[in-house]
Amino acid sequence: MAAAPAAPACTPIIFEAIVRKMCLSATYNRVEMTLAPHILYTKHDELFMDAEPIAREGKPPREPKIATFKLAGLSAVRLTPRAFQRSPLFEADAERYSGVTLMAIEG
Repeated sequence: MAAAPAAPACTPIIFEAIVRKMCLSATYNRVEMTLAPHILYTKHDELFMDAEPIAREGKPPREPKIATFKLAGLSAVRLTPRAFQRSPLFEADAERYSGVTLMAIEG
């Protein structure tokens, strides 16, 4: 596991969401989103989360994908009661996560 840079206040909420496989509600670039967080990791001494967007401004995405979110850009992060399943698009063993993963979903 990698050493974590200074953590934003939302980090414990993201850890909980990953462990419990619960969606997050957050604002990213002034867009309200519901996210299914799959992994928290570091890159260039910053914290990032890869998550499946479940909704943007209340609407489902056109197609499923795993997107990257810089934690410094997230605000109003809240745990929701909505559970999620691991996305088949998530590649936990991808090279970009090697040695920098702080937390990832299991199963």
